[in-house]
Amino acid sequence: MSSKLSLSEAKKRIADLREDLRRHEYLYYVLNQPEIEDAEFDRRLRALQELEAWFPELITPDSPSQRVGGQPTSEFPSVRHPVPMLSLSNVYNEDEFREFDRRVSEGLGDQPFSYVCELKFDGVAVNLRFENGQFVQGTSRGDGQTGDDVTANLRTIRSLPLKLEADQPAKVVYVRGEVHMDRAGFAAMNREREEQGEPLFANPRNSTGGALKLLDPAAVARRPLKLTCYGLWFDGIAESGWKHSQSLKWLESAKLPIYTDWRLVDNIDAVFELWQEWEKLRPELPFDIDGVVIKVDDIGQQVRLGATAKSPRWATAYKFKAEAGKTRLLDITLQVGRTGNVTPVAELEPVQLAGTTVKRATLHNEDEIKRLDLHIGDFVTIEKGGDIIPKVIGVDLEMRPAGARFFKMPENCPVCDEQLTRPEGESAWRCVNNACPAQVQKNIEHFAFRGAMDIEGLGEKVVALLVDADLIRDYGDIYTLTLERLLPLERMAEKSAQNLLDGIEKSKEQPLERLIFALGIRHVGIGAARILAREFGSIDALILASVDDLIAIHDIGKTMAESIVDFFQNEKNRSIVEKLHSAGVRFEAEQSADRPAPLAGKIFVLTGTLEAFSREQAGDRIRALGGSVTSSVSKNTSFVVAGPGAGSKLKKAQELSVTVLDEAAFLKIITEIE
Repeated sequence: MSSKLSLSEAKKRIADLREDLRRHEYLYYVLNQPEIEDAEFDRRLRALQELEAWFPELITPDSPSQRVGGQPTSEFPSVRHPVPMLSLSNVYNEDEFREFDRRVSEGLGDQPFSYVCELKFDGVAVNLRFENGQFVQGTSRGDGQTGDDVTANLRTIRSLPLKLEADQPAKVVYVRGEVHMDRAGFAAMNREREEQGEPLFANPRNSTGGALKLLDPAAVARRPLKLTCYGLWFDGIAESGWKHSQSLKWLESAKLPIYTDWRLVDNIDAVFELWQEWEKLRPELPFDIDGVVIKVDDIGQQVRLGATAKSPRWATAYKFKAEAGKTRLLDITLQVGRTGNVTPVAELEPVQLAGTTVKRATLHNEDEIKRLDLHIGDFVTIEKGGDIIPKVIGVDLEMRPAGARFFKMPENCPVCDEQLTRPEGESAWRCVNNACPAQVQKNIEHFAFRGAMDIEGLGEKVVALLVDADLIRDYGDIYTLTLERLLPLERMAEKSAQNLLDGIEKSKEQPLERLIFALGIRHVGIGAARILAREFGSIDALILASVDDLIAIHDIGKTMAESIVDFFQNEKNRSIVEKLHSAGVRFEAEQSADRPAPLAGKIFVLTGTLEAFSREQAGDRIRALGGSVTSSVSKNTSFVVAGPGAGSKLKKAQELSVTVLDEAAFLKIITEIE
């Protein structure tokens, strides 16, 4: 029958079916108010697919028929986020939240502000790009700066509209959301796996994360994934006076799935009341949550407050009290970290906690064991700190068995047998033997892991194989591996060996921030590595930096600065770094060495409200010209750019006789240089 339709008739019929199917997807997957049976929905979808098969020229990417399609991909391309997807800081009690509120108040001066309170879903964060209302790309959080392109997998989520009906605030908008699973959907999926003799998934969050990493969208479609949206960004949003509460209303009008029970409050007592209310309701919800997210409502104020290297200063997650359980302590073992810290670990009788089976828990250090009066054989209370990391929080002394044994830290490293030391003023015992196999292996694993140099094929087992065979003694040796050296290894076929070598070669082009993080310098995470890459531009410049040079940079404290200097003063470390240089690993930031940098060495501080662009955009232009931007004024500051509303930073600049520019003067300098 479809073949007898004219093109114009088919076009109208297809449009009607798409509109009808989108409506029923929204009713079923977002509002949970279905009007038709699943079989009827499937019949209408098949009718659309039949029409599109007869008229393939009418198929569009946003058609409901195109949710699952295409061939499995071999890898996920990386996508740079338009603005960083930072992790939220956490607070766990009323005092900690009051301290967060105090910092917000100080940061905004005398400006009044409000908070938006939302549930914190326990899922996987994603960023959705819409162009002219059409969904075109979706990415995972990744390292916060770049993520994986998981568009094909996200298109399988039926609650995600492929086309938005609402008026668009800009041609391109980005929507932040959380992919997760309902408890009922997760349980049904596990029952099906059990019937088919397949291993069960541990919990909804891990299963969700694993689903988005699958390379076959058809397999993803079989997982009961849901989406909840909670954020909006478009170019100029802060300057437009937009508010977060306005974003939530727009998301709902666009028929994007949101949790509608968010609250706008103007005092912290209301925050505490909401937190208590939602903690009580938590078990009754159909999905897992682990706290309440509190955000400053005004996006212009969010920009003014800014962010640290890791987290925004305008938002925090007020976490619920951790779930606790009781089990028996079977033994205490020791784990040697990549920096030599020796951490005692509790080996436990398995216990279910917050959706996972817990067999091990951290004991932190020897002092914690003494504080708990912990004996092997005790019945202990286990808690998941932030519902993530299991830890022992107490001992049931009344249930202590007669044969319980007190644990004493050994004098020697459990891996290399070198004597352990405990530096004065520190709580951890350390193995100072840099050649300790545990440290060597973990350092190499850290260097190769995805957030660092991302060397495909160089996982924990392969690293152990290479270290045991004495083919590598540090991460600098990775780049000396050849096919001839790899092939004699057990379970190393020619194809897997070549894939590993290809991954090693590809890693040489990783950006400078990844390399700095991969070096494994104590206290330097990826956020700090990004700052160091931006400020110094090369490993060679970083090697020459003094403690004073480093602490002049905002967010680089004295402890981290001393750690960086100590790392590069160590001859062994310098030797390993030289191996990397000789192998051709990229040692400079992505901008070419001959790129003009007229603002090199100039340090700017931006304060107040700028009219021509946001402070973030102004900072990008300064950095593109070789300058650096910090958030605090010091004697090293070259210029303070002050817009309306400038406060303490302007006053400090005047006290230190730092040159102050208004926006017009700043623009004149920038435009003349550019």
